[in-house]
Amino acid sequence: MKRFKNILCVLESEEDCHPILERAITLAETNQAILTIVTVVPHITVDFNLFKDDPDIDLQTIMENEKKEKLDSLVKSFLHKIKIETRTLSGVPFLEIIYDVLRNGHDLVIKMPEIADWLDHLFGSNDMHLLRKCPCPVWLIKPDSPKSYHNILAAVDLDSDDAEQLEASQKALNLQILQMASSLAVNDFSQLHVVHVWDAPAESLMHSPFIKMTKEEIDDYANRVKDQQEEKLNTFLHDAIDSQVGNMLDYLKPNIHLIKGLASQSIPQLAKKIEADIIVMGTVARTGIPGFIMGNTAETILNQIHCSVLAIKPPEFITPVKLEE
Repeated sequence: MKRFKNILCVLESEEDCHPILERAITLAETNQAILTIVTVVPHITVDFNLFKDDPDIDLQTIMENEKKEKLDSLVKSFLHKIKIETRTLSGVPFLEIIYDVLRNGHDLVIKMPEIADWLDHLFGSNDMHLLRKCPCPVWLIKPDSPKSYHNILAAVDLDSDDAEQLEASQKALNLQILQMASSLAVNDFSQLHVVHVWDAPAESLMHSPFIKMTKEEIDDYANRVKDQQEEKLNTFLHDAIDSQVGNMLDYLKPNIHLIKGLASQSIPQLAKKIEADIIVMGTVARTGIPGFIMGNTAETILNQIHCSVLAIKPPEFITPVKLEE
């Protein structure tokens, strides 16, 4: 994987947590990184008159201490490999996690998705808040995720705006997506897939009876757009080969998918078709509009997939969450 120095692993349940623990510990060991494992305890809101016979009782502290003991017990068998810090956080889960990232400079958050059988999608409310607002990459690992991934899907977006700064930012984000997906594929001996979804926006308008265009003219337009998109993808991959990703791409020989359609539909469909174990993707819109934290396309994709995800922000992303002074 990309070199990480300060990893935060979040455990919400002691059940089925060993896959994520092993993944976090192996990653920290490989990167010689600091590893912190936390759990978030919600604030207890009860009528303390129930405990009037023992006014000194502090349920919040008791619960936090119990959680800390369980964390220490969980990591005990791994302490011969690496030094691990454990602690409990208290409050709204996604906020406390982001606060911890801001306070301690974590450069990766690893956690399992929220366990909620009633959801028709994998990621719950706290997960989505993290994907929108956490300043560092967020890796959400399914509880039943295989120990080693077989198929990794890197989703890149090559349709940049005209603004030069935004175009440079998007290129940097795409390269980071490809780098992380490639290094994970090398580590896990996985098949890497790279997908770019494109659309010919004027094609549907050309079919209007008010616009007299022949089928050949419409097809010619669509083919020209496809050629432009293919050239964009080839240029991106060529630039990636010239960067630090190059050796990994030569070794991996990724499957390239250039798909016509809507990314919000095509990427989940492709993930299902290739049985992707994880999607590596960006989650922030490229519009630059203040407060527009996640693009609609990314949100729609995340609500449809049922595999793990490694979500990455552009280099200049600033979280709207602020530490209290």
